[in-house]
Amino acid sequence: MIIAAAVRSKHSHIALTHSQAPGSALNTVGQGLPKAAHSAVEETEARGGRKACAKPHSWPISRRVHPAKPELQLPACLGTVLPEPALVPAGTESELQLPACRGRSRRPWSTAEVEVGEAVPTLAAPELQEKAATLLGVDRTLFVPTNTMANLISVMCHCQRRGSQLLLGQESHLHVYEQGGVAQIAGVHSHPLPDLPHGTLDLLELERTVTRGLGSPYHPVCELICLENTHSSSGGRVLPIDYLRQVRLLAQSCGVRVHLDGARLMNAAVALHVPPARIVEHCDSVSLCFSKGLGAPVGALVGGPKDFIEGAWRLRKALGGGMRQAGVLAAAALVGLADVEEVLLRDHQNARRFAQGLQELASPICSVDLAAVETNMVMVTVDGLPPQELCRRLQAVSADEVAQTGRAVRVLLFPWTGRSVRAVWHRDVSARDTELALRKWGFVLKQLGALRTG
Repeated sequence: MIIAAAVRSKHSHIALTHSQAPGSALNTVGQGLPKAAHSAVEETEARGGRKACAKPHSWPISRRVHPAKPELQLPACLGTVLPEPALVPAGTESELQLPACRGRSRRPWSTAEVEVGEAVPTLAAPELQEKAATLLGVDRTLFVPTNTMANLISVMCHCQRRGSQLLLGQESHLHVYEQGGVAQIAGVHSHPLPDLPHGTLDLLELERTVTRGLGSPYHPVCELICLENTHSSSGGRVLPIDYLRQVRLLAQSCGVRVHLDGARLMNAAVALHVPPARIVEHCDSVSLCFSKGLGAPVGALVGGPKDFIEGAWRLRKALGGGMRQAGVLAAAALVGLADVEEVLLRDHQNARRFAQGLQELASPICSVDLAAVETNMVMVTVDGLPPQELCRRLQAVSADEVAQTGRAVRVLLFPWTGRSVRAVWHRDVSARDTELALRKWGFVLKQLGALRTG
């Protein structure tokens, strides 16, 4: 049988496809697992080019009419749990989307039932925003399309003078992967500092840089320090609570604010065994992404004091982030929050099991630092061949593999650096998928070892 499972993140993912040895008359096919509560296949309506959501095959579509907009047809199938994938003849291509939340009961706030709301002029998805504010221990939160926008809005709220200085890690997501938006849009000067292996910044260097501009007519004035928790480029490392406290005390003594890029904040909270509010209390603002470990198809939050969020609302509108019927998206985020501790803990366990298994293979080609595996990421160091070549071999299947292992498995990975690959776990990669990935890794490393000795 062929089953697909995927872990998706912005820069790397694992996708597993495995099949038994030939002989079955039927195959189960699934491609491109969607995120939580996003279990519908889009098709374009013939009239007006609008899009509707139809379940695969011939499942009926029930609709309801939005009370304020009779012409808007809202599909009731969004967010519902689909049955297990249907069987199709062997060799048949299928675009069947396997639901990320299969096996769950229907949530009372599925996207078919949630109040869709209007982002303009009222708050979008109030239920999500209220729940998140309580969870994070902040006055208010604001739902936005992406965590990149959440970070940009936060920087713009804190740094309202052009040329303000922002201090952050040189490998932080905000500095490297968000297109320098704080400079090109907000006119903010980013000053990157070296990241320590744990994802932290050296406190003495941070203090020196912050205080250098105090009262100086020559240096930019530091307004904001940005931290990232968990730290993506360090392999999902968790910032210690005591470190966050020290940064906050330093910032307060110099009149500087602290923003937390909490795209994977919930992973950090689960790893530290503390409520997320215990982390956020050391920051002036926070962002939280729903489309990473939480598994929603889209969406993020900005959190902070009441006046801060009022300013963030205006900036969201200016940046094009005001969304109508945003409750459809917020419902999926609510699903992601509902069982967050259970799901993320399982992801962390699977990632650690994979790292331990890879270490047990004792290959000179691939190595992993077990002490650095704290959440749902594993950074694998690759020696002796380009990471792209390793990824190609992990994805390829062959008759030899089927003959030796009894099945064909494809592991899709993205090269992270010139000497590493990064594997990220997600709610749709199970413990069984993890074991299959390990077996495939062992098969590939055995092949590579034979090539070297031969």
